[in-house]
Parts: sequence; C-alpha cells; structure tokens
Amino acid sequence: MSTPFALGPARPVPLSAINPVAQLSAIAVLTVVLLVSRDLVAPSLLLGAELTLLPAAGLTSPGQVLRRIWPLLASAAGVAWVNVAFGSLSGAEAWISGATWGVRVLALALPGILLVAGTDPVRLADALTIHWRVPTRFAYGALAALRLVPLLAAEWETIRLARRARGVDAGASPVAHVRLLGSTAFALLVGAIRRGTRLATAMDARGFDSDVPRTNARGSVLRRRDVVFVVAAVAVCVAAVTVSVLLGAWHPVLG
Repeated sequence: MSTPFALGPARPVPLSAINPVAQLSAIAVLTVVLLVSRDLVAPSLLLGAELTLLPAAGLTSPGQVLRRIWPLLASAAGVAWVNVAFGSLSGAEAWISGATWGVRVLALALPGILLVAGTDPVRLADALTIHWRVPTRFAYGALAALRLVPLLAAEWETIRLARRARGVDAGASPVAHVRLLGSTAFALLVGAIRRGTRLATAMDARGFDSDVPRTNARGSVLRRRDVVFVVAAVAVCVAAVTVSVLLGAWHPVLG
C-alpha cells in the first residue's frame, strides 16, 4: 500500500509522460497567477483544473487522494481559520477572505503533489541537469535526500513498534506521550545523520564533488506534448483571470 511519502508512480500513469521540466514550467505559471490574485474566483477555477489531473497522476480512489493531501487540507484549514479569527475583517467578509486564503494554499501546493505522485524522481533529476543545467551535485543530492523520506517514515514506525514490544508505552499520560515522542524523534535524528553521512561519502566516492562534467546515460527529451502541456497551463490561467475580471472579482495584489 502506498504511503503519503511515496515518490513517483508505482506504475506508468498519463502524467508521467510529460517531461518534469515542462511540469515545473507549468507550476511556475500557476504560481505567479496565484500569488498575484487575491480574489476567490481565479484560484477556485485553477484549483478545479488541478483536481482534474488527479487521475492522470494515478490518484484514482478517494483513499489515495486523502492519504496524499490530508496535510495540505489541514494546512489550508488552519490558514483559513487564522485569517477569520485574527484578521481585520468581520462577518461574511472575513469568511470570504478565509476561504480565499485556504483555496490559494490548496491551489499553490496541489501541483507539487501531482508532480511527486506522477513523476519518477530520477527523471526529474535528469531533466533538471540536462535542460536547466542544475549542478549534478545539487540535483542528485536532493534526489538522494528525497529517497530517504520514505525510509525515515518506515524507520519511525519500526522504532515505535520496537519500543512497544519492550513495554515502553506512554499510556494515558500526555506528558509521557510528549517525552516518548521526543525520544523517538531523537533516535530517528541520530539514524538520519548516520545514513546521511554514509550517503555523502558514497556520493563523493563516485565523483559528485568533482568539477569534471558528467554525462547522462538516460537522457531527457522535450517533445511536442510537453510544449502543449505548458501552453494549456497558460491558457487555463488566462481563462481563469478573464472570468474573474468579467465577474468583477479580480483583485490583484498590486491593484
């Protein structure tokens, strides 16, 4: 069963056919529009367009979607509540403002979830080094770090179960729960530092710290469908802004 920290699709999905650089370019266009817009209409339309891509990223069941986006939903709800509770507006205006901020958070973060769910991280690193000339030390170092995230999640569960098997349980005491959480986190941190040190040594031994130009065995090619994908993202953004302007809701940050 997949976890929220799983990287890339378990099998080929439609979105994995799009070059990662094209996906990042489309995300950049969406991000600019969402950062500029302060109304509810444009972000809502963009969020709706992003939700239609969930099946293309292999997230077809409600359970899969919820496992991936529940932290995002919690963050958006928290942002909306803070804006309503502590903002300068009141009444219906406060709720509209809170909903706007919540939708913007969802629309800003969801493309990243789609990218992670539908793209092989190795292809992403290859595309970044070939098309955007990102240094290989940084690109593959970040790839290695991302690869460790599911391992850390599994190690956390292993530590928790091992301590329970030894009779270490917090019971009903909140203080004991905090102490147990802290000690488990410290054990995980120690293991992560050791694993990171070994990984850095292994990468240096393979020449990642040298200035010699590296070749790429897999390669990365931009095709017509990648251009179409980016153009479609631009078109969706233009359509969302146009609808917002026509409805009289468009409210840019610098307006």
